[in-house]
Amino acid sequence: MPVKRADKTPMPVRAPEIRARDFGEVNEGYTLEHAVFEAERCLRCQDPVCVEGCPVKIPIREFIHEVAAGDLVAAASVLRTANPLPAICGRVCPQETQCEERCVMGQRFRPVAIGHLERFVADRERERGITATPRRVHREKVAVIGAGPSGLVCAGELARMGYGVTVYEGLHAPGGVLRYGIPEFRLPKAILDHEVRILQAMGVEIVCDVIVGRTLPLDRLFDMGYAAVFVGTGAGLPQFLGIPGEDLNGVMSANEFLTRVNLMKGYTFPDADTPVKIGKRVAVVGAGNTAMDAVRTALRLGAEEATIVYRRSDKEMTARVEEHEHAIQEGVVFDWLTSPLEVVGDEKGWVTGLRCQKMRLGEPDASGRARPVPIPGSEHVIPVDTVIVAIGTSPNPLLVRTTKGLETNKHGCLVTNEESGLTSKPLVFAGGDAVTGTATVILAAGAGKRAAHAIAEALASAA
Repeated sequence: MPVKRADKTPMPVRAPEIRARDFGEVNEGYTLEHAVFEAERCLRCQDPVCVEGCPVKIPIREFIHEVAAGDLVAAASVLRTANPLPAICGRVCPQETQCEERCVMGQRFRPVAIGHLERFVADRERERGITATPRRVHREKVAVIGAGPSGLVCAGELARMGYGVTVYEGLHAPGGVLRYGIPEFRLPKAILDHEVRILQAMGVEIVCDVIVGRTLPLDRLFDMGYAAVFVGTGAGLPQFLGIPGEDLNGVMSANEFLTRVNLMKGYTFPDADTPVKIGKRVAVVGAGNTAMDAVRTALRLGAEEATIVYRRSDKEMTARVEEHEHAIQEGVVFDWLTSPLEVVGDEKGWVTGLRCQKMRLGEPDASGRARPVPIPGSEHVIPVDTVIVAIGTSPNPLLVRTTKGLETNKHGCLVTNEESGLTSKPLVFAGGDAVTGTATVILAAGAGKRAAHAIAEALASAA
């Protein structure tokens, strides 16, 4: 059946019965015909309100116009003026609640598939190879702590403006949550590596295996000649439920689970030396994007039953609609309105079940979502071998504990100026999850970009 102009051009995907047992990318990407057809749906609004929904302010109308005209080189050039990581953002950003939610086409029909088009342009650009070159026009250099999305975008934007930039990363490879938190089937490592190589071609230096705050004090960066510092250390400290039994064997955080699988290549065992023990029956607590990543990864590692346990309903989940739909297609079970009370184990200390209670939704709480209220007499045990907790993260306190003058809030997040990202310490800026707590890749990218411009303004004023 032909696609009508009012319909969004669907993204081709691999069959669920095949993809659910391997780590190949789920979405296959647009063809040129798909992309041009979808680009021609854009109304070319005089006032492109879609840009207001984009944290990095991509000139959406302009890049889509170039796609419709068939000039993919120009389209990529437009994207790169605003976003150093288009191939990544085109894959993992929640466009449906950001730029596409503002799309005027969406007032009567389906919005233009802005994210799919961004991915298409970036993928075609990758086929042409790397053409970026350094553009050093300022004598000042800036240090960036953390090679996650906020740090990489801040570094890329500063390099584009002509500053020298060095990124210090604590792990052995750059990417942060892009590398260790998002599974291969959503964001292939080859895509991340290519985007990193473009930043390096622009002149960004990346130094791994350096933990600023431990192996290198933050204040020493200024002694080393850096004029300003950006902190993009993310939020890698997992939160737990605080219920009995969380210390049993077979309970882990989603951070640990996904890191073992992604960064340490546990999914290739025994080729890699990091085994990931996964039971036949897996429960993942939470309903955000990380929870969806964890439960779908469990299936691919051999789980026969993989269940999301969430105390609210699907209307309150924070995961992307696309990830939820893909999970359903792949066989994930959703146990809505169910709250864990205790992890049950055997005499050897291994998980055997998750004792839960059914909930009903009450009045909205501080988050604006309906508050879950326990239903008396509804306790029951779900038989499971593995419990993965995916209820959020907070910033690691190491940097703050070893650096004087960095103010934090009660959640351990850095306190900054909302617009500039300036912390309580002069010429030290911050952004991303280190400031907001767990959030999305594109919000972290937007914070990194805003901070880059604030740094440039501060250095220009000091000159």
